[in-house]
Amino acid sequence: MKTPCAFVIIAALAGAAQAQQDLSIEPEEVTLGRKEYSPYLHRGYPQRVFWGDTHLHTSYSTDAGMIGCVLGPEEAYRFARGETVVASSGQRVRLQRPLDFLVVADHAENLGLAPMIAESDPELLRTEFGKEIHGLVKGGDPMGAYALWGRYMAERDDPLKDNDALTRSVWERITSYAEEYNQPGVFTALIGYEWTSSPGGNNLHRNVVFRGDKSRADRIIPFSNYDSTDPEDLWAWMAAYEEETGDRLLAIPHNGNLSNGLMFDAVTLTDRTPLDRDYAERRMRWEPIYEVTQIKGDGEAHPSLSPNDEFADYGTWDRGSFAAAKDPDMIPREYAREALKQGLAWDAKLGANPFKFGMIGSTDSHTGLATTQEDNFFGKATPVEPGAPDRYDEKITGVIESPDGREYAIRHYQGLASGLAAVWATENTREGLFDAMRRKEVYATTGTRLTVRVFAGWDFAPDEVDRPDFAEAGYTRGVPMGGDLTSAPEGAAPRFMIRALRDPDGANLDRVQIVKGWLDADGSLKEKVHDVVWSGDRKPGADGKLPPVGNTVEGARYTNSIGEALLMGYWRDPDFDPSERAVYYVRVLEIPTPTWLAYDKAFYGDAVEIPEDGVMVQQERAYTSPIWYTP
Repeated sequence: MKTPCAFVIIAALAGAAQAQQDLSIEPEEVTLGRKEYSPYLHRGYPQRVFWGDTHLHTSYSTDAGMIGCVLGPEEAYRFARGETVVASSGQRVRLQRPLDFLVVADHAENLGLAPMIAESDPELLRTEFGKEIHGLVKGGDPMGAYALWGRYMAERDDPLKDNDALTRSVWERITSYAEEYNQPGVFTALIGYEWTSSPGGNNLHRNVVFRGDKSRADRIIPFSNYDSTDPEDLWAWMAAYEEETGDRLLAIPHNGNLSNGLMFDAVTLTDRTPLDRDYAERRMRWEPIYEVTQIKGDGEAHPSLSPNDEFADYGTWDRGSFAAAKDPDMIPREYAREALKQGLAWDAKLGANPFKFGMIGSTDSHTGLATTQEDNFFGKATPVEPGAPDRYDEKITGVIESPDGREYAIRHYQGLASGLAAVWATENTREGLFDAMRRKEVYATTGTRLTVRVFAGWDFAPDEVDRPDFAEAGYTRGVPMGGDLTSAPEGAAPRFMIRALRDPDGANLDRVQIVKGWLDADGSLKEKVHDVVWSGDRKPGADGKLPPVGNTVEGARYTNSIGEALLMGYWRDPDFDPSERAVYYVRVLEIPTPTWLAYDKAFYGDAVEIPEDGVMVQQERAYTSPIWYTP
C-alpha cells in the first residue's frame, strides 16, 4: 500500500503549492541526495490516465432487470475488460478498447429482485410480496410486476423491509463478482452501489464507492432510499461505516438537471434551513466529485445561464424531473458551472465551500454494457437497444403525468452516448483510483478518450508547456486539476499549462478553453470563457469569438482533415484580482462528428425513422476538474 509521506517531503522542498497534493512513492525509496543514472526511479506523481465508468447498472437493478436486462455483474465486468458478450437483446457486442476500471452501481432498493424472481429464490417466495411479484413474472406479465414494485418505491414502502437477509445475500454475491474480476494493475473492479433518493420524483441520486474490499463491504447492507431521501443521512451512514470498518467511502451525485432545483440548493433538504459551514464541510468530505455528463443529458452549463457561451447548449435536458415539469427559476441550482460559481459565494460567507467538486462522466446505462462510442451505443436500457422498435420514442422522463398537466417528456433519441470518467492515478488499483477521486485529479468526457492535463502555478513560462518534463514541472511548482492556489505573490497572476491529445481512434481537436468564474468585489458572480489554443490559422473576430473549425461530417462519416491531434496551450489570467475568489476549469472540444443517431441511420437505412429534431452532428468534449484560487 502506498503512503502519502515521501513525495510530500520532496515536494515541500520545491514549493508549498505541491505539498497540498496527496501523492506518494514508497517511503523506503526516498533517496534524497543520492545520484542515480535512471531519472524515473522516484516519480510519485501520476504517469497516466485511466478510463472507466462509475455508474453502470445490471439486471440486479430492479429498473433494469424487470424490463428485460439479463446481464448481471459478471457479464458487465467481462464486457468492460474487453470480452465479447451477448446483449439482452440477443446481439453480440464488444468494446473497441477495454476500460481500466468499472463500478457496478446497482440500485440499493430491493437489490437483485429480478434475478431472485428468475431463480425462484425460496427466501423470496416465503414473503407475500415475493409470491405475488413472482407469480406475475412467471405468468407472463413482467410489466405488471414492475408496476407493482414501482408503487412501493413511489411510497418508499419497502416490500421486503423485514428480510434484510435477502438483500445481504445479493450484496455478497455482487461483492464476490467484484473480487473475482479485480486484477490490480490490469483492471479494477471498485465495489459500489446507487442510493436512489427521489423526493417528489426529483433526482438526488448518489453512487457510493468503496475504497476497500469485500471483507469490509460485506459488514453492511447498502443504505437505500427506503432508509432516507436526505443526503445528510447518507453521509451519517457513510461516517458510521468508516468508523466501524476503517474503510473509506465517497459518494458521486449525478443528474442535477433532473433535480428540479434541489441538487445545488441554497437550503437543506429536510429542514429547509440555509446552508452552514458544517453542512459545507460534510458535503465536500463525502462528495468530492460530481458526474457532470451521462446518457440523461449534459450538466456542465445551460444556455440561459451562460448566454455568451456558444457551446453551452449541449445535450440539454431542462423540461422537468422524473415526476414534474420544471420552472425556469430551478435551473440555476442544477448545473455544474453555476454551482461552482455559487460555491465561491458560499465560501466567502461560511469559510467553506459546499460545491467544491471535481468532475467526471459515466454512463448510467441499465443494460450491463458500458458503451459510450457513438457507433457502438446500446442505449439507456434494454427496450431501446439497437433495432428495438421504441429505440427513439421511448420516454426517459415524463412517464408520470406532471401534477400541473404540463408536458415534460424527454425521449431516448435525445439521449447522449455519454460519458466516461478519466482518472490521473499513480496505479490502476482500488486504492490508487479512489485516492485520485478524493483529491479530484479527474475529468469528464462525453464518451471520447481524449487525454487532458492542466497545471496552474505562479511562475510557469510559456515555453515550459513544450518541454518533456512538463508534468514534473507542473507538480513541483504548481497544482494539477482539483488543486488549490492561495496567497498570490506580489504582482503575479495564475498561469496555466495545458496539453490535450485526441483519442487515438477518434476525432481531431477544435480548441482548448478555460472557463473562469469569480466573485467580484461587490459580491457579484461572473464568468468568462477564454479560447486558449486552437487548430488552424483562425483568428478571433471583433466580438472576440473564434470562427467555427469547420465540418467534414457526411452522414456517419467524417475526416480528420481539419483540427489538430495535439493542442498545447499556455494562458495567464489577464483579469486576475488577488482579492477575488476564482475557479477555473478546462474544456476541450473535438471537431464535429456524427452522433449515434447518424450511425443508426447509416446502419438501418430506411428501416428507421429518426425524429426531425434529432441531433445528427455534435462536438464531443472534455471537462476537467477545476482549480480554485482563494485569497
